[in-house]
Amino acid sequence: MARVTTAGGLAVCGALGGVLAAALVAPIVAGAGVASNTAAGTITKLPPPPREDPLPEVTRLVDRNGRQFAQFYSQNRQSVTIDQVSKPMREAIVAIEDARFYEHAGLDVRGTIRALIANTQAGGIRQGGSSLTQQLVKNILVNRAESEKERDSAQVRSIRRKFTEMRYALALEEKYSKDQILERYLNIAYFGAGAFGVQAAARRFFGVSAKDLTLGQAAALAGAVRTPYSTDPARGEAQREKLQQRRDLVLDRMAELGEITPAEAAAAKSQALGLNMRAEPGGCAESEYPYFCVYVQHEILANPAFGHSRADRERRLQRGGLTLKTTLDPVAQKAADKAIEARVAAEDTEVAAEAMVEPGTGAIRALAASKRYGSNPGGKVIGPNTTFNLAADTAHGGGMGFQAGSTFKIFTLATALAKGWKFGQGFDTPGVFVPSEGFTDCAGKPVNDPSAKIYNASGEGKGGPYSLELGTWKSSNIFFMMLEREVGLCDVIRTAKALGIQRADGGKLSEVPTFTLGVNEMDPLTVAAAVATFGARGKYCKPIAITEIVERDGRRVEIPPACSATIDPAVADAVNDVLSGVFTQGTMKGQSIGRPAAGKTGTNNNYTSAWFAGYTPNLAAAVSVGDIRGSYKYPLNGVRIGDQTYGSVQGASLPGPIWVDSMQGALRDTPATEFTPPDMGRFGGGFTPGLREAMEAERGRRGDVEYEYWYEDENGNLYPEDDYYRGDPRDDYYRGNARADGEGRRRRD
Repeated sequence: MARVTTAGGLAVCGALGGVLAAALVAPIVAGAGVASNTAAGTITKLPPPPREDPLPEVTRLVDRNGRQFAQFYSQNRQSVTIDQVSKPMREAIVAIEDARFYEHAGLDVRGTIRALIANTQAGGIRQGGSSLTQQLVKNILVNRAESEKERDSAQVRSIRRKFTEMRYALALEEKYSKDQILERYLNIAYFGAGAFGVQAAARRFFGVSAKDLTLGQAAALAGAVRTPYSTDPARGEAQREKLQQRRDLVLDRMAELGEITPAEAAAAKSQALGLNMRAEPGGCAESEYPYFCVYVQHEILANPAFGHSRADRERRLQRGGLTLKTTLDPVAQKAADKAIEARVAAEDTEVAAEAMVEPGTGAIRALAASKRYGSNPGGKVIGPNTTFNLAADTAHGGGMGFQAGSTFKIFTLATALAKGWKFGQGFDTPGVFVPSEGFTDCAGKPVNDPSAKIYNASGEGKGGPYSLELGTWKSSNIFFMMLEREVGLCDVIRTAKALGIQRADGGKLSEVPTFTLGVNEMDPLTVAAAVATFGARGKYCKPIAITEIVERDGRRVEIPPACSATIDPAVADAVNDVLSGVFTQGTMKGQSIGRPAAGKTGTNNNYTSAWFAGYTPNLAAAVSVGDIRGSYKYPLNGVRIGDQTYGSVQGASLPGPIWVDSMQGALRDTPATEFTPPDMGRFGGGFTPGLREAMEAERGRRGDVEYEYWYEDENGNLYPEDDYYRGDPRDDYYRGNARADGEGRRRRD
């Protein structure tokens, strides 16, 4: 039979086929309880083609370099055009499923009549006869079904459904060319082993693209379509043998039709199946970077931009065929994973988590935790795995977080500098502080607590004179409580909120006097994004994980950073200068990443949790450590974490080293960037009564010569330079910020 190639010819052939089919089967159909005139009208009066909903396709998550690290799907499918499918694959599917595909107009009249007669006489469906176009119709109806009832109706084995398929098939043939129909069929068909469409099947079965399928591979896939479950090679050896039998059947049929020679068929049949089964994991549990994946997943499900309802957003994630370009940096991520794994075991009840953020963009570069992501064996709550995204807040799959401790002193420091405080300025502090007056929340309500007694934590100093810098370096609780009262509790809270600070559980911040001591439970990502603001000289950027959305049709939507200037750049420079001293003079002294860095330790009361938050102009990170069973019930005292025992875990003893190692690894290929020096005309010249005498007495008690040089201010007061000026690696003695070497200095007498 000559092939019909024109639309007009197809229409004539379709109408003729319909009339012939109706005329031939009318008596039989009538006997089966279907009026013959109805049957004829049903076929010859064509409906519009069936509505084609977009096929479910895989949504891919790729890192900043474009490499995929996770995917979501309800059906593992990636649609391709007909020219992206190998010629043997196109020929094989037509040969075995519908040899007269290019000759009929939607109905294989001979096959359909034969099947109808056999089925009617049997009183039900006993024999196939569907053309490839009819099979496409069936798959379209199943794909668009929104309920089990609709799905069952589209698949029920009945004569009435066959008539519906026939009508729609004729309508489709009027709408599309043969190659367009074949393309749609190859993309919608199920091949087994969870692979929908020829591209997914080629990758799943053989690890190749559809365009590279060989004759033997194509014959195997074509043979699988008819019985995808009984030929599923992932199910076992029996199914593989059935698949090989089906492959050989397809090869014989292709030789019979003249598509290949008998010798080619024999050569292909003599070869093994050559399966190279490739796993296609879906969801975050099987992702290389599960915590980042979980963050992106929650970001999509909570964002109305991806759909009106959560169900709509879930459907788009699982079926939309999106490519989501993320901010994940595999170098930073691996560095964070490695640093945590080296010190905290997955089996420990103590957990470490880290988030890394790029200053100036808010790009999340890494999210890491000490436990593996997933459920524990036997459904246990505590074990080596967790389903909590420990580096993020509850809105992004995280837990309740841990109290942030002394990292919050950064916000009080920034508030003080913004209000005119100067380097060297401070006051004498008592050995115990009672917040009995002077504290008002942002609603104007006094929140004093006369019953509370604040002490400096062990190892962080006693009472006495503290300057702004010294109080920060030594992390003096009492100094910062007094400083918070001086500059205003509400103003400190406003500073923190401007830098994105909110509780991990999404609740209202506790506006209490101990706010500066970090009594609010936080997650590492929120803290990292906050301190990144200072690395960006006062520009706060909301954490962002997705930078571009690519639709299945190639349309691209870029997502820009959401940033705002929240801190005066000069104030940020001053904060950076003070916090740089934490590494040279303070609680992190002796630990360095080999480049300019600033940060703050956080050790909570009774060692319930420990933190370190730090940054460079290029990258910021925050590390938290606490017990997953509950930080108050299980403080970090006398604990063994990893292969080390700790009398108590402080910010500098575990979170600090994790931060150092991870930052070194993350920045290994990034040139070092200096902080902008502070404006000494604005921030220099402060004075702390009694500090000189205290430092002199301390020097005398130690019996050493600690201070080679002293700084003389404009009033003639002398201050030991080590406690005021830092940061110039070119001179071990001079640590000036904006002064020429030697200016304003004199050797100790």
